[in-house]
Amino acid sequence: MSSAAVLLDELAADRAEDPVPAPLQQWAAFGRRELRRAGLLRGAAQLGTVIWAGGLSWAAERGLSALRGAPHPAAAVLLPALLIAAGVALRAVLLAAGDAAAARGARTVRETLRGRLIATALPAHGPARTDLDDAALVQAVDGEVGQLTDWLTDYLPARTTMLLSSGLTLAAIASRSWFVALLVLAATPLLPANLKVIGLGTQSAVRAQLAAIRTHRARTLDHLRGLPTLVGLGAHDQAAASLARHDREVAGRTEKVLRIAFLSTAWVELLITGTLAVVATYCGLALLDYLDLPVVPDHMSLSAALFVLVLVPAYFAPARDLAAGYHARARATAAAGLLAPVLDAPRETVVPPARHAWRTSAPAGVCLEAVTVHHPGRAAPAMDRVSVYLAPGRCLAVTGPSGAGKSTLLAVAAGLRAPHGGSALHLLNRLPVPADPSRVAWVGQPAHLLPGTLRENLLLARPTASDDDLLDAVASLGFEDLLAALARGLDTPLGERGTGLSSGQSQQLALIRALLRDAPVLCLDEPTAHLDPDAERRVLSALRTLTRDRTVLLATHSPALLPLADHVITLDHGRAR
Repeated sequence: MSSAAVLLDELAADRAEDPVPAPLQQWAAFGRRELRRAGLLRGAAQLGTVIWAGGLSWAAERGLSALRGAPHPAAAVLLPALLIAAGVALRAVLLAAGDAAAARGARTVRETLRGRLIATALPAHGPARTDLDDAALVQAVDGEVGQLTDWLTDYLPARTTMLLSSGLTLAAIASRSWFVALLVLAATPLLPANLKVIGLGTQSAVRAQLAAIRTHRARTLDHLRGLPTLVGLGAHDQAAASLARHDREVAGRTEKVLRIAFLSTAWVELLITGTLAVVATYCGLALLDYLDLPVVPDHMSLSAALFVLVLVPAYFAPARDLAAGYHARARATAAAGLLAPVLDAPRETVVPPARHAWRTSAPAGVCLEAVTVHHPGRAAPAMDRVSVYLAPGRCLAVTGPSGAGKSTLLAVAAGLRAPHGGSALHLLNRLPVPADPSRVAWVGQPAHLLPGTLRENLLLARPTASDDDLLDAVASLGFEDLLAALARGLDTPLGERGTGLSSGQSQQLALIRALLRDAPVLCLDEPTAHLDPDAERRVLSALRTLTRDRTVLLATHSPALLPLADHVITLDHGRAR
């Protein structure tokens, strides 16, 4: 069995014992073609090494012969020099092509996984995941997917590279000295044992490091969000000390991972250096005619000795790369343990609506049947077996104290949140279908505006709208003075969170977007909260227009909005009354 086959069989047995690489192999399939091409190109690059090693040994032989009697020894090594240059160039070209292919394959895998993560957190159809916190998702997209890069670019191609490269190199060595080839082959089975040493403890250490980084990011984000409160309570120094303590924990775990990596690499280098020392000793003794052992060849030319001494390190180079990639595999395995629960969690099957299926002659109805919702960390349910039936074209007002579950009810009705019990349905032409946010326009307080121009924020609701469509929507709600008050009109730049507009103007912009959205279901979550009386009157007037010919769910504390509703329910501790 060849050296590459021995090592690959050992690695295959190791993979069979490890339950985590199964998703890794599935994810790697997205870039499998490019990664396999990278391994073949890098393996073929060893042919360039054999060529320049042959040119070097030929040059040494001709140079020594020329020194003994030729008047121009430099001319004797001209052809070997050209052979060396050709080998170096061939190796460089093939390695560059292999690296480019590996980079393309890794990029494909990363982009696919990041797309799946975003689609998991923000699905185009059906409710979003509620069990993911922001820090964990950001760490998964930005950090843990990146941990797969070295495994993809180095470890996966290295196995194919080793199979091809080691075979070429071993055949070239055997062509000049079968005994050196036998020595090299005898040392090869020691590599799997060394790779086992590398894997010992590495995976658990890396998994602990990545988990600590994710936890530290979550803590940092929570502290930043609550910074005004911490300062107000005088607890900011204590919070800073806590973050510093967790930061030292992450640094300690990272140091442990690096220590294992350096020590394991040194172990492999020791084996390779020892084998090279044995080969060099044999070649030296053979050149000096100091060997007199049965079966062992006792003579070797300078050309052959130089050739095999150059190729022995090249034979072990793929194994060295694989050893380095073994640590990358441990990092990728640890990252997969954190990514797999996010990517592979079971989800409720939601049938996406047909294109423009919601553009029916009548608005959609809403039906909630015994809906129960639990918030993490709370014993009492946010909604406790709440049932609501809202006929198409009707308006339902939901009132109750803060924390009673009004926003949760709207989110479930909009399909933004999956209930833990019961069902949320939309009625299209009297046919029940799962609630889906693609049929819903949402207006909350405060309005969520993105950095950009006022026009760009409006086009989020209808990307194909022209400026005339935008101006018509503004006029339909009676907000002409909104643009008149802004010197640049639709080109007015907005900062983060709508900086540049008052709260009343921001809410007007949100209502215009809801009109442009033209969805059959409209959810209004406290649309007049925190507005002054004049702004509230203007919004109320616009709502009379906006709620016409739509099914509306309205959560509010304001008595001024209740006349808009056909029905009113009150929530108290998650129960309707």
